[in-house]
Amino acid sequence: MSSEPVDEIQVWKTFQSGSKDAYTSLYRLHVKAMYRYGMSLVPVSEAFVFDCIHDVFTEIWVKRERLSVPENIRHYLLKSLKVRIIHLLHRQEKSHSSLTQGDFDDLWSEPSADEIYIEKEAADNRREMVRRLIALLPHRQQEAIRLRYVENMDYQEIGNILAVNRQSAQNLVHRAVQKLREWLQ
Repeated sequence: MSSEPVDEIQVWKTFQSGSKDAYTSLYRLHVKAMYRYGMSLVPVSEAFVFDCIHDVFTEIWVKRERLSVPENIRHYLLKSLKVRIIHLLHRQEKSHSSLTQGDFDDLWSEPSADEIYIEKEAADNRREMVRRLIALLPHRQQEAIRLRYVENMDYQEIGNILAVNRQSAQNLVHRAVQKLREWLQ
């Protein structure tokens, strides 16, 4: 893969016109992030998460001509994945009665206003809790976390800013994440 930045919007538009290469490119650009995100939502099984990812990509292929161009493709794909996972988990909780046409009608339905509010409230609470926990970390680890996950910098760039080598930057981030995981469990 080349190191030049990819114009994702152009790739999306090419995909919408039916290009399988552009479709594959979108998959390759986002599958790892979708996998990490999916596993963070439901660490039940890799197969379940991959099935959901593939469902999302199948759905966008089928609907490609009707889809608009999202402002942020990764955000769109992650949100679609979350909706798919929640939907499938909710379906698994339902009784296993025979399938009706209604079961298929709501596969990709939009969440209700109440569901959106509850989800937003829960996300706000989680964000606040993580913010408080991050504030408990040593200053250097806080800065490393912020540079890595908010500013999206790689470890070399973080090392340059913090005046440490790449490995030390990676260690700072790793220790901070480890400590946060301990506190969250």
